[in-house]
Amino acid sequence: MSNDDFNLSKRKYVLGAAAVLIVVIYIARLFILQLTSDDYKARADSNAFMRRIQFPARGAITDRKGKLLVYNQPAYDIMVVMQEQIGVDTLDLCESLGIDTTWYQRRMAEIKDRNRNPGYSRFTQQLFMGQLSAAEFSNFQEKLFRFPGFYVQKRSIRQYAYPYAAHILGDVGEVSPKDIERDDYYRSGDYIGTQGIERSYERQLRGIKGSEILLRDVHGRIKGRYQDGRFDQQPIPGKNLTLSIDIELQKLGERLMEHKLGSIVAIEPATGEVLCMVTSPTYDPRSMVGRQRGKKHRELSLDPMRPLLNRAVLGTYPPGSTFKTSQALTFLEEGIITPQTAYPCSGGFHYGRLKVGCHGHGSPLPLVPAIGTSCNGYFCWGLLNMLSNRSKYSTVQKAMNTWRDYMVSMGFGYPLGIDLPSEARGMIPNADYYDSKYPSWNGLTIISISIGQGEVTLTPLQIANLGATIANRGWYITPHVVKDVEDEEIDPKYKEKHYTKVSPANYETVVEGMQRAVEAGTCRSAYTPQYITCGKTGTAQNRGHDHSVFMGFAPRDNPQIAIAVYVENGGWGATYGVPIGALMMEQYINGQLSEASKAKANSIAERTINYGDYIR
Repeated sequence: MSNDDFNLSKRKYVLGAAAVLIVVIYIARLFILQLTSDDYKARADSNAFMRRIQFPARGAITDRKGKLLVYNQPAYDIMVVMQEQIGVDTLDLCESLGIDTTWYQRRMAEIKDRNRNPGYSRFTQQLFMGQLSAAEFSNFQEKLFRFPGFYVQKRSIRQYAYPYAAHILGDVGEVSPKDIERDDYYRSGDYIGTQGIERSYERQLRGIKGSEILLRDVHGRIKGRYQDGRFDQQPIPGKNLTLSIDIELQKLGERLMEHKLGSIVAIEPATGEVLCMVTSPTYDPRSMVGRQRGKKHRELSLDPMRPLLNRAVLGTYPPGSTFKTSQALTFLEEGIITPQTAYPCSGGFHYGRLKVGCHGHGSPLPLVPAIGTSCNGYFCWGLLNMLSNRSKYSTVQKAMNTWRDYMVSMGFGYPLGIDLPSEARGMIPNADYYDSKYPSWNGLTIISISIGQGEVTLTPLQIANLGATIANRGWYITPHVVKDVEDEEIDPKYKEKHYTKVSPANYETVVEGMQRAVEAGTCRSAYTPQYITCGKTGTAQNRGHDHSVFMGFAPRDNPQIAIAVYVENGGWGATYGVPIGALMMEQYINGQLSEASKAKANSIAERTINYGDYIR
């Protein structure tokens, strides 16, 4: 065979292979277009069908007594199919919807931006404008025929029956691109819980979407349901929630905290159910509804008083003298003291040149009256003797970590696990922390933690949980605000008892001291002959005026309510903390306030603290 014949033969094979390759590529491209390309499929389907999402009703929310707190009302979204809206009179459209052309152009650009709208397709419905009221929808519906490519999607909008409990209930807003990435349930324009219960129970509240398939003619006009709705899917409504909150107690708490910064948290000790959670300042949840939500949210976020902050679970504060109860329990269990142990307090704790001041009372005192009078000296001596005890602990570090283990067992230093988003942990230092902070240290270096100052910080929720733990004589159930989910078991962790490292007998001693505080000590304004109240004041040092704190429970036996009150810059614990706590317990136990208590509540509600010097 000649070289020319050989080359010709090679060219034939090359040309044949090229032809086969072209055919394979063409077939592969057809396969991709027809079977795997969503865009092609959407284009084909959109010629004959329209799939309309049917949104489920979001679950309703009631309080512990069945009072309706959150419900739904009809609303309407304006949807657009980009492929079909070419040639629309935009000026007429904008006038009909009460918007300007600048807004129209910006919104259209946002819809087409795949970074902001990952699920964008010009063949499927996209949200153009959301949450029109019934009146706005009626006006637009009359002109809808003028605007091809625009459709109306029926939705629902959240409504709030009371102007209270905004931080507990939360709100609903449009999904973000990250929400869509995390959960393929959502599409651009959907709504999701953004705060509070609406966020933490989103899965239960949102329900399951349905769909309706509509048939188009060759002109794109809707001709009815495809095969009489044979392939339609009905939406499944979201589950209803029953909260543990008593809305009347919540209402009283928010009224008492008007013109003040701080928080009130009340817990039912036996169940861990949160009876109220007040944070002040607050806002009306009804203002965070519909299209005005974004504007209102911006206003609140710029307010220097930070009304969007849920101080009950995110505020971390020095607990002050309420913390002395945890110290007494630790010293008793570790054998550092007995109930009869007395320590001197001549105007405070004195050791060399170190002094921690205290108010006037008898000295020396055993434990029960030391709790009753809130003696600083007693608890300073107790901590010093624990951290200095080398017969029991070989080093100060081992003593310190033993102390910390007791605090953690009481629910401090870590989030408790409440069913609300973004709970803070507070601060309980350990030996490593002080080793890194000081070249050398001992009990005198950190003596202030014994009275709830220094590095120690807790949330109001943790202080209330301390009250519940003492009321139960040594155990608590993780606090939670949802009492029941329709057709679903509550998370088992909200039924499990957590036991501390302290025996019930030692709790009885502390309970006796807290009763003494109410009957003959720093909490006397909480006394009532109707039931035995146990309490502990706190005056937490702070720049400017001290914080006013109260922690307590009632009745002493078979307690119904444990409570923490924290009023920033409110002064002595007895100034605001005790009277507010007493009124809240009376309201819950008796179901109402006496006439004298109503007058006291009015007086407290009208009192204003000037925070001008304290706002950072």
